[in-house]
Amino acid sequence: MIRIGMIGLDTSHVPAFTKLFNDPKAAGELAGFRVVAAFPGGSPDVKASYTRVKMFTKQIEENYGVEIVGSIEELLKKVDVVLIESVDGRAHLAQAALVLKAGKKVFIDKPLGGSLADVLAMFALSREHKTPIFSSSSLRYAINLRAAKSDPKLGKVVGAVSYGPCEIETYVPDLFWYGVHGVESLYMIMGTGCKSVSRTHTKTTDTVVGVWEDGRIGEYRGLRSGTKGFGNVLFGEKATLTTSGAVGGYEPLVVEIARFFRTGVSPISEAETTEIFAFMEAADESKRQGGAAVTLDSVMKRASELNKTRNLP
Repeated sequence: MIRIGMIGLDTSHVPAFTKLFNDPKAAGELAGFRVVAAFPGGSPDVKASYTRVKMFTKQIEENYGVEIVGSIEELLKKVDVVLIESVDGRAHLAQAALVLKAGKKVFIDKPLGGSLADVLAMFALSREHKTPIFSSSSLRYAINLRAAKSDPKLGKVVGAVSYGPCEIETYVPDLFWYGVHGVESLYMIMGTGCKSVSRTHTKTTDTVVGVWEDGRIGEYRGLRSGTKGFGNVLFGEKATLTTSGAVGGYEPLVVEIARFFRTGVSPISEAETTEIFAFMEAADESKRQGGAAVTLDSVMKRASELNKTRNLP
């Protein structure tokens, strides 16, 4: 039995993931795991955190027998691997530092960090302590999206549009809060290689257009009015395919987490995850510059320089 610890009990992912891992009938990749202990955490200045942490803590304690502990240090003594679920991305760096120093493989839920600088710092810690990190939105593993991407009718991808809800929280860059799901889908389709982005922002909508180094264009459209479902348009050399919604729920992602916990190999490279966050942070910078094109290299350089002056964990 691989014992899972959970940090941050303020998102609906907490009971959803626990239900899958603790199912006594779990088979295949999900067999042999159990969430055994959890640290509630929570952010007193984030409404989506402090209004829900007690509710989700109670759910997993009463419904799944998870032991609730008083600190991350106590948690780490009881588990083999860790899920960081805190809804506030700003909390992840300090939490992950303790886990990585203890040598525990860790899945970090969206957003990976509260800034691009945090993301770079976490990967640096991962390399220093030779302990892997995996982070992803469940949208990357939507069954219908993966089927469309691999459909031979599509041919080589020449461009894409991904869209979805894009509510904003002021304490992290705009797309980090919810836009990350659509951006993750865009990268699942397009792959890495984006060089610059430009963003158009209104009260109801964001459009972020990325130009890839091979001339392809990928667009994320963030929705704050009207219908707010997830979807994608895949432009291929042979056909254009569309997807709507995210078929499969959380289980495909949780299966990937289980594989990661067993193998210690993240299915997504550090380079790709880092580029996703550079894309989103460059979109914020483009907004500040009135929609001007911003290179990903420029925000990466700025984040790296910032980390040289910070007191990192």
